[in-house]
Amino acid sequence: MPNPSQKLGDFILGTTRGQRRLKLVNFEILENHIFHETQGLSDKYLVVRRGKPFKITLVFNGQMWNPKAECLTLQVLLGEMSTRMLVDFADKWSDPHSWSAQIYPGNVGHRVVTVHVCAPVLSSVAQYQLMVHIVGSYERSSYLAGQFALLCNPWLKEDPVYIPLDAQRQEYVKSDYGVIYKGTDLNFSQQPWSFGQYEPGILEACLQLLQVSPQHLGNSHKDYVLRANPAYLSRIICAMVNSSDDMGLLEGRWKGSYKDGVNPTEWSGSADILHRWMASKGNAVRYGQCWVFASVLCTVMRVLGIPSRVVTVFNAAHDCDGNLITEEFYSSTGKRLGLSKDSVWNFHVWVECWMRRPDIGAKYDGWQVVDPTPQEKSAGVYRCGPCPVAAIRRRCLRIPYDSAFIYASVDADIVRMIVRSGKVVAKKVDTKWVGRLIFTKSIGSDAPEDLTDSYKRKKKDQTHRVGDSGLSDPTMNRLGNNRNGLSDPTMNRLGNNRNVYCASPSFVLGPPREDGSSLDVTLTVDGEPTVGKSINLTVTVTNPSNGKRVLREHLNAQLKEFNCCPEKNFWESHQEVFIQPFQDVTRHHSIPPSEYEEFLTGDDIVKVAVVIKDLKTKERVLATQDFNLSLPKISIEVEGGDSIHVKKEHIAIVTFTNKLNKSLSGAVLTVEGYGLLHGKQEARLTILHSDEKIVKKVTIMASTSGTKILNASFSHNGSSTAISRSYRKVSVIA
Repeated sequence: MPNPSQKLGDFILGTTRGQRRLKLVNFEILENHIFHETQGLSDKYLVVRRGKPFKITLVFNGQMWNPKAECLTLQVLLGEMSTRMLVDFADKWSDPHSWSAQIYPGNVGHRVVTVHVCAPVLSSVAQYQLMVHIVGSYERSSYLAGQFALLCNPWLKEDPVYIPLDAQRQEYVKSDYGVIYKGTDLNFSQQPWSFGQYEPGILEACLQLLQVSPQHLGNSHKDYVLRANPAYLSRIICAMVNSSDDMGLLEGRWKGSYKDGVNPTEWSGSADILHRWMASKGNAVRYGQCWVFASVLCTVMRVLGIPSRVVTVFNAAHDCDGNLITEEFYSSTGKRLGLSKDSVWNFHVWVECWMRRPDIGAKYDGWQVVDPTPQEKSAGVYRCGPCPVAAIRRRCLRIPYDSAFIYASVDADIVRMIVRSGKVVAKKVDTKWVGRLIFTKSIGSDAPEDLTDSYKRKKKDQTHRVGDSGLSDPTMNRLGNNRNGLSDPTMNRLGNNRNVYCASPSFVLGPPREDGSSLDVTLTVDGEPTVGKSINLTVTVTNPSNGKRVLREHLNAQLKEFNCCPEKNFWESHQEVFIQPFQDVTRHHSIPPSEYEEFLTGDDIVKVAVVIKDLKTKERVLATQDFNLSLPKISIEVEGGDSIHVKKEHIAIVTFTNKLNKSLSGAVLTVEGYGLLHGKQEARLTILHSDEKIVKKVTIMASTSGTKILNASFSHNGSSTAISRSYRKVSVIA
């Protein structure tokens, strides 16, 4: 339990007799924290919200303050700034737009005075010092009373971060639990996350991030003044969460070994990361990827009082050249080629923060995208946002900050090209692939809330036939400089008249037929693709013409990571197909587990592509699909249920069953849980046969209340990373 009284600091100026008149200052921490909705944020000092009064109690020694003969003044200090407040008597709360110190009726007792202090609603978010001054005709004394943290106030209408519904404040400010959506739009997965804002030392870490920012180190006075603005705060914290430019929290890594740090997939909460950063005295924690960066940013913003939520964009484009177009290249047999600097991540995670934006107008108030993953620089620094979601939907691409880049992330066009002998032989424009789904956790539920319509307007379905390349010079150079002749004005039309093109299950590629007919092709995945089972695909070809056609079907399957081009081609099929006039042909394909199991690394995504070629006209049609391979589940059961009590031992049983069609050597089942377990606990088997179980029983105990995550992973000698990972939310009750 926190100490409600803070010990007085140095006796700055004594009385003429050298007596200490003020005995102590009681910061009434328990009562103030309840009143200000800051319970649990700190056990060291007072934490309050701007624009709302908090009370302190002054306890005197022998000689009481005499309001008729002496002035009682409070002084707040922040860096070189300071404000003095003359304590006066009042019968109502003061104006929340200026500092005030008031005594209400009944607040004066025997050697005790209770003073209500109110910070302006646009005060800077920071840690302040408080002094008490008593000035009379013959004596003067000053005392350093202690410190308090001042945060934003989403409960107060006058505060720019005010959010109207209490359910929103509970979910986006006070909740320490979230859900991260990952994978693909076809079959996404969920990962629980502990934001951990009530863990000891987290508030201090969040405030320290502000103190070591380049802006503060360069000009602390200017930084303190600007910290009243939530847009400024989010921009500073966004840059500080990654370590690319400063003493930031996290170093990113997307490829290679993670042995000198933590694999990003192993994190399940923010507190561990913030604690490690504080312990290292500002050295970056290794390693993070987009969902880790975003989740830590969400923690910091919630601590500072800014409503925030983690958002996943499925099929998020990374537009390097700013033309709102992302290029993809495929071989004539459907294999994806790594010829473009642009990329489309199967999912990308960022944060939305709620605030008013008086700098750009009221129509842009509300949710703002803030993305801390270091992708591109904004004003010379790796950060992105805050950008109004409303600006993205309206396609207002000059609204600060970084609106064009974020728009491309959710609504860029994909130009897919088939390349043969260094020449583009077919092309399609897909206007619907990017930003296909945009999710966040629903209020009070783990189910996703679909935000797609808040970012995007629906596009009309139209068909576009092209036979030329439309490539930039650098791209053509990579293809051997064998241009196929699109002029610059044509490329400009591709960028500016976006709604002329559409994405549909089938696209016309290559030269159009004289009668305007073509082939329609769809590629679908049947059932839920699961590790250890066959992957079943269906290709449907429609011939809308009045002639027979002889076709060549090329089907290709590749493994990829969520944020890069495929690297491993593990299966392909090439067959002739005969189709009658005005007929459909449905072709079923099955990829057995033996074709892909040896290539699995844990968080695999499969890209399948089919190219249908008319052997007579040379017309080609491309269809693609990305999907997750669902992993064998690890069972995590807590005896007695998922609610446990602080400092009481509970048993958790973790079980993995080998559903693969082969035995696994060197099987390891690992259990972790920050705030529940000390270090990792493991169970090992030399051989884990098919349908056999490996079990680990652990004893968990929490020292603090809040939401904790128990996570388990399974690995074996045949894989460099865990092939399965599961999580369990545990609620700890005080």
